[in-house]
Amino acid sequence: MHMHGGNIYVRLVKESDAQALLELEVRNREFFQLFTGKRDEHFYTLQGQLERIRQYMTLCAEDRGYVFLVCLPQTDQVIGEVMLSEVVRYNLQSGWIGYFLDQEHNGKGFMTEAVKLVVRYAFETLDLHRLEAGVMPHNLGSIKVLLKSGFHKEGLARKNVKINGRWEDHQTLAIVREEPEESIEP
Repeated sequence: MHMHGGNIYVRLVKESDAQALLELEVRNREFFQLFTGKRDEHFYTLQGQLERIRQYMTLCAEDRGYVFLVCLPQTDQVIGEVMLSEVVRYNLQSGWIGYFLDQEHNGKGFMTEAVKLVVRYAFETLDLHRLEAGVMPHNLGSIKVLLKSGFHKEGLARKNVKINGRWEDHQTLAIVREEPEESIEP
């Protein structure tokens, strides 16, 4: 399953992507570390990436999370990831979205395309109603991606996520699938 944008495509991760993910993570280790929790050395091994992919595949099979790779169509190079996590069903039909893009490809509109494709998949294929994202307030590029993708700011979650040993505030943004209002019978 490939979802194509104008300049990139996204697809679900598979075990054979371990080497490509390892290369992406190693190449962007310092850059990604600015925005995520601490990672041990095992994470930066082929086995660590394979274990990570298997965890993602289990979450997908259980309808609790989905990981998409962002790829360049000309070369099939993996340049990023978009994750749908904490998928909840029943009366919520919601989840969280997060993403990383190779630093070399920032500012080219690739992640905005990828987020739009994954949001459409979440709403149309997974039948989710709402997606949320949390972004450190100083990460203006990421906030811009979400706003361009139809998300709206909802508030500030204070000391919400531990990044590099510090509790960081996160701007909460969300997008809701527009649906016709159901009439309530008296």
